Amino acid sequence: MTKVFILDANQQSLYPVRISHARLLLSQGKATVFQRYPFTIILKESLSRLKLEQLGFKIHPGIKIIRNS
Repeated sequence: MTKVFILDANQQSLYPVRISHARLLLSQGKATVFQRYPFTIILKESLSRLKLEQLGFKIHPGIKIIRNS
């Protein structure tokens, strides 16, 4: 299942959506193409009317990579 990256009107990253949902936003005029690779769309209006989650990024500090020579 391929996802499309999406930005809100303030260029903040949101949770990626399915291609069908992105196509619907584009056809309704609620979004435009921001970048072709990776394919990203940007919303024309603020998040007050649309219910989308904002994307967060966390790094787990306890993970260590061990390489054997």
